[in-house]
Amino acid sequence: MTLVLVLGDIHIPQRAADIPAKFRKLLVPGKIDQILCTGNLTDRATYEYLRSITPDLHIARGEYDDKTQSYPISVKVTQQQELTIGLLNGHYAVPCNGDVDSLASIARQMDVDVLVTGNTHRFEAYEEQGRFFINPGSVTGAWGALEMNPVPSFVLMEVKGRQVVVYVYQLVNDDVVVDRIEYWKSDD
Repeated sequence: MTLVLVLGDIHIPQRAADIPAKFRKLLVPGKIDQILCTGNLTDRATYEYLRSITPDLHIARGEYDDKTQSYPISVKVTQQQELTIGLLNGHYAVPCNGDVDSLASIARQMDVDVLVTGNTHRFEAYEEQGRFFINPGSVTGAWGALEMNPVPSFVLMEVKGRQVVVYVYQLVNDDVVVDRIEYWKSDD
């Protein structure tokens, strides 16, 4: 089993002061195997914090990330030779509003089983056309063009062969609420 932290749309310090303390208490080194970040990391201190959790860090470039960073626009990661995950900041999708058909097209082009995107600052997870789509939302609750008051959220994803178990953590009324969603890759 691989435990993957999925987060993004951080926007520190431009739109948020920090990752909520209640989330930071949960995100400790030694438990998480890999991090997928949908971009808009925007500051070096948060990058170093994520690297302290695990050095296996994949970041897709967001529209507000420093262009001098070498973050790619998209990333493809293979998990346990059975599952491929694509990572993209949704700003680079057309339209950039989390459109299901647009994201399904990108998932087919990338040839991935799971597509992780950001940009909307709103958590979503759903299956479409035999693939699984995850948007972790904004871990800081930073506002965005499509969501002025987002609920801070991130995802922990357990990958076991062809199975993905998603735990979404949301900060609702100062309480951490956790929901669970499962996806099984079908036999093609």
